[in-house]
Amino acid sequence: DFAGAGATVPLTGFGNVLVNGTKEAIREKGLLGVLTGPLCAGSAGIAAAVLSGLVVSFFAKPKSK
Repeated sequence: DFAGAGATVPLTGFGNVLVNGTKEAIREKGLLGVLTGPLCAGSAGIAAAVLSGLVVSFFAKPKSK
């Protein structure tokens, strides 16, 4: 199969961003970093996904099943 990894690569990459952001925030802010780290680290990727989904929704026609 061509590109057999499928959705595995983006998911593990996003998980890596969350974990590294959490580790860094824990070093800087202590226990509060557990909550703020993943949000700060993953915010750019989440915002890009939401914005690209919004742009595509303007041009795509919905189809009924």
